[in-house]
Amino acid sequence: MKLRTREPSDSRAAVKKGRLVRKTFYMLLMYALLILLALFMTGPFLWLLSVSLMPGRNVFSTPPAIFPTFIDFANYAQVWQFMNFPQYVYNTVVITVLGVALNIILACMTGYPLAVFRFRGRNLVFGLLIATMIIPASTAIIVHYLTIQALHLGNSYLGVVLPSAVSVFNIFLMRQTFLNIPVDVRDSGKMDGASEFRIWWQLVLPLVKPAIAVIALLEVMGYWNSFIWPIVILDDPGLYPLAAALTYLNGQFAYNFGWIAAGTIISVLPIIFVFLFTQKYYMEGLAGAVKG
Repeated sequence: MKLRTREPSDSRAAVKKGRLVRKTFYMLLMYALLILLALFMTGPFLWLLSVSLMPGRNVFSTPPAIFPTFIDFANYAQVWQFMNFPQYVYNTVVITVLGVALNIILACMTGYPLAVFRFRGRNLVFGLLIATMIIPASTAIIVHYLTIQALHLGNSYLGVVLPSAVSVFNIFLMRQTFLNIPVDVRDSGKMDGASEFRIWWQLVLPLVKPAIAVIALLEVMGYWNSFIWPIVILDDPGLYPLAAALTYLNGQFAYNFGWIAAGTIISVLPIIFVFLFTQKYYMEGLAGAVKG
């Protein structure tokens, strides 16, 4: 009798052990694939960081030197002395702040009526806006250039910002987020005699901060790394943002790749820090938009 009672328990223990082994194997395999994917995605950045720390100019040796023999910050010091980094950082900050502010304001003001108000043609307007997302942004450069020149805004910060001050994706994101706001919030404001603008400003906007944070993060990365349009519209290189200034440096000093790598690392560090501190709001904002 004892042997008969032990057999089922032994088999169950073996099954549990097998499941545990398989689960452990799958987890190790998943982590290994994720680590390989992370190394693949961050490989170019890690190589660029390594090159920026390499003394000398022979960074394309055969075989390529992936890791520096010793750490040297000479490239950072030299490129900082050669380029007027404070001026380029100031230009980038001004362009980024203007662009982010306009995108947030216009996206919130456009997405709110598309989500809340009931008017004839609302779905048609929203459909036309979404349809424009299939148009490549590069095809509108000539139209943007002619428009900015006609407004006499060439060679100015505003000329850099205006063509991308409205984003259809941001409008779509805010509309989907506003759809998740309970109707009682707006009704309570009406019962207190608040105007529609006051309801939008004081009651609704505080509830959509994660979505606003998503727009801010995306636009900060976009304006901070923009280089094609500033080069097209700005005649004075002294007004270039960092990315455009580094492209200008690349054209003059392509032989010294250590300088280019050091300047690139300096320019992307603010974006990395901004994303690390705002990734929580980024995920919350995207999750709220998907629910809508």
